[in-house]
Amino acid sequence: MGALQAVETLKLILGAGEPLIGKLLVFDALAMEWTKVSFRKDPCCPVCGSKPAIKELIDYEPPCGRGAPEISVEELKARLDSREDVLLLDVREPGEYEIARIPGAVLIPLGQLSRRLGEIEKYRARPILVHCKSGTRSCDAVGILLANGFASAFSVAGGIDAWSERVDRSVPRY
Repeated sequence: MGALQAVETLKLILGAGEPLIGKLLVFDALAMEWTKVSFRKDPCCPVCGSKPAIKELIDYEPPCGRGAPEISVEELKARLDSREDVLLLDVREPGEYEIARIPGAVLIPLGQLSRRLGEIEKYRARPILVHCKSGTRSCDAVGILLANGFASAFSVAGGIDAWSERVDRSVPRY
């Protein structure tokens, strides 16, 4: 299948042969048969129709584009070094925590966070700095915390991966 895709690409680049534009090539491995299905252009298609509504690519927002506040790993390090009274919350899974961790982090996996909020109640009015592997789950966790009345929660942009790369190279990357 990959070789067929490569050949189609070469046909388009070189302008040679007849590319399968507007066609779908179907392979039935059980019967060892090929079928070519043709398609017509949809005149109402918002991209390629007679009156296209979509004319350019969309620049999607990063994972925390949902409005979750973020801090950098460098800010996290500065806050930890200053011994500020913050909670460093790790929302990864236990297996990930075993591979790599930031000292002092409290592990509450994202899937358990809503039912374990009582464990971090004393931080309701204090900063909670949330990290995961890359920053996606921590954004979701910040949303949960803010929705439940925790006053100051921040996602660590780039997560432990950014921490390992830019702050502490002794923390394994996975």
